[in-house]
Amino acid sequence: MPKKPASAYVTVSILCLMIAFGGYVYGWDTGTIGGFLNHEDFKRRFGQKHSDGTYYFSNARMGLIVAIFNIGCAIGGLLWSRIGDIYGRRLALVIVTCVYMVGLIISIASIDKWYQYFIGRIVSGLGVGGIAVYSPLLISEVSPKHVRGTLVSCYQLMITLGIFIGYCCNYGTEHGYTNSVQWRVPLGLGFAWALFMIAAMFFVPESPRFLIEVGRLEDAKVSVARSNRLTVEDPAVIAEVEFLASGIEAEREAGSATWGELFSTKGKIVQRTIMGFMLQTLQQLTGANYFFFYGTQVFQAVGLPDSYETAMVIGVVNFASTFPAFYIVERFGRRTGLLWGAAGMICCFVVFASVAVTRLYPNGKDHASSKGAGNCMICFTCFFIFCFATTWAPTAFVIVAETFPLRVKAKGMAISIAANWIWNFLLGFFTPFITGAINFYYGYVFMGCLCFSWCYVFFFVPETKGLSLEEVNIMWEEGVLPWKSAQWIPPSKRDASYDAAAMATDDKPLFKRMIGK
Repeated sequence: MPKKPASAYVTVSILCLMIAFGGYVYGWDTGTIGGFLNHEDFKRRFGQKHSDGTYYFSNARMGLIVAIFNIGCAIGGLLWSRIGDIYGRRLALVIVTCVYMVGLIISIASIDKWYQYFIGRIVSGLGVGGIAVYSPLLISEVSPKHVRGTLVSCYQLMITLGIFIGYCCNYGTEHGYTNSVQWRVPLGLGFAWALFMIAAMFFVPESPRFLIEVGRLEDAKVSVARSNRLTVEDPAVIAEVEFLASGIEAEREAGSATWGELFSTKGKIVQRTIMGFMLQTLQQLTGANYFFFYGTQVFQAVGLPDSYETAMVIGVVNFASTFPAFYIVERFGRRTGLLWGAAGMICCFVVFASVAVTRLYPNGKDHASSKGAGNCMICFTCFFIFCFATTWAPTAFVIVAETFPLRVKAKGMAISIAANWIWNFLLGFFTPFITGAINFYYGYVFMGCLCFSWCYVFFFVPETKGLSLEEVNIMWEEGVLPWKSAQWIPPSKRDASYDAAAMATDDKPLFKRMIGK
């Protein structure tokens, strides 16, 4: 497909935003659950009671209520990984969204039994786990390669919008009501977002790769033409469909894909599986959800009178910072963005943690915290959110959506994103215990994880900017070294001077590789 002016991609961008709205559903849950824990009615119904009559959440119950959703997501991502290959990506999104709505019903119906609310969150998670697989997958398969990174990043944009609007809703219900409206209204609004998601599926195109796989070639041409604003008879559309069909036919001749194939060394599939798993793991170990899940508690600790307002500020920064990510992911590439993002977040956590442990309580924890230190921590929290939202937040999903060949794509994405959910659960559950033991020294733990992330990206994550999904597959099969991948040229564009073997070997000293010399 020829590259076109930005105006030519308006239609497909709108369609992909509708698909990406699945991210809003997840962001809404992330933005609201932290506030629920501070709502008095929610604590009275589902918390425990002190001897003086006040209500509270133990670390265990708080961790379970927040984090069990992610276990449901991990199970759901794996459980629904097959339905997209059978019924198509669009119908799969409808099915998993309906599962999410069932979970909402269970949660809203809870009266005073915390375990009923707990079960509702598990069921909701089953649905959101499927959404997290099929939203970026469908976007990656219908979007033109020239803007694929930007459009897959829309999924993260919708997550940040959901988080921000969730914060705003919490602020409104906390200050306007004292009964169950505080938490039932935000849960009920989840139905509106789910219904919008279902309605949107009637307008977006089906994946041309799926349509070809089930023998619907004419429908595939319509899908490709619609995404690229061309006619069905356009030679570029016909050539694209023939190119996709040849690749799918080659995969079909190899037989049905199994889960075990994800761990095959043939075609470097196992290396891709490990990379997808690691990227999603490391995205969580950046520490971003430490602020998103427990932001209101963190800001209460630094002495802010209204932690909900501060959480809203973070939501605004998170949402606004995702827009530069669209430019960064296409202009500078996936790999470069991850490297610079990790470096920026390392600096932010150094300052955040150091100020917290040395300046926040100048007279001891039994006395008031330092306002100047608290303001500094909030400032660097915002810098951290900016670095995260512009790089790791969308790019990890972009790379995973581009990495796997079609025959194992849904399964590979399910495994990768399951890692995201599992670590989401572990951090959500154990954070109250860890912060109770080491408080703000926790920031140094995330800083160490980010240092490891930088090294991992440098040595194991290749650049995929500007390549079609089929070209990404070829690059992996040729064994191109990640730090040379930005110079890799697809076979169709090579001349006689191109040395393919040199891209797979490097005899430079390690330090020269790392500084790019």
